[in-house]
Amino acid sequence: MTAVVVLLVVVAAALIIGTVLRAREGKVRVVDPAPAPASGPDPLLAAVGVGTGDAPVVLHFSADWCGPCAAVRRVVAQVVADLAATGDGLPAPRDLELDIDENPQLARQLGVLSLPTTFLFDAAGTERYRVSGVPAAADLRAALVPLRTPAGPIRRDVD
Repeated sequence: MTAVVVLLVVVAAALIIGTVLRAREGKVRVVDPAPAPASGPDPLLAAVGVGTGDAPVVLHFSADWCGPCAAVRRVVAQVVADLAATGDGLPAPRDLELDIDENPQLARQLGVLSLPTTFLFDAAGTERYRVSGVPAAADLRAALVPLRTPAGPIRRDVD
């Protein structure tokens, strides 16, 4: 009888944890930016091209063995292409895809716990948003639009 109770508790806990994780997947979450160091962007981020230009950067970690990473690649490419084609004179976001197996130190520094994980940085190299899972194109676009303007505000209404 005790074994059955333990099994039921474990199954219930797994269901609760799975539901919580599933609810967060693919949501664009606001990151409170840390104060920018006076010395410029982080050296690891600058080495891959974050904070070295005048455009926001969409950085997504992937791997050959990650199935959902292909969906992220398509969503990010489409949103970046759409924003580049607006003709509004604002800089188009840059799309950087990094293999987590080739960049473990940067992934560790940014706190990547699962794949796919996507980060949105402003032109100065400050992390503004983070997405675990496959983002919706509309949510990604809504987060990137204010980052294209100089000193774009953090949108608290993007969930």
